[in-house]
Amino acid sequence: MPKMKTKSSAKKRFKVTANGRIVCGQAGKRHGMIKRTTKFIRTARGTTTLSAPDEKIVKKYMPYAR
Repeated sequence: MPKMKTKSSAKKRFKVTANGRIVCGQAGKRHGMIKRTTKFIRTARGTTTLSAPDEKIVKKYMPYAR
């Protein structure tokens, strides 16, 4: 059986933690920051972990990153 391929877009955007969770960058901070509240900008700093249903999808894209 041939090797499975990793989605290039997924390997650039996501990382797997030691516990197997998926870490990604926060959404909604590319543009339009004037209309965003200061609280939103502050809480959307850094990275976040994906929810369980989204995690299942992303793990299929990266079969060897476990």
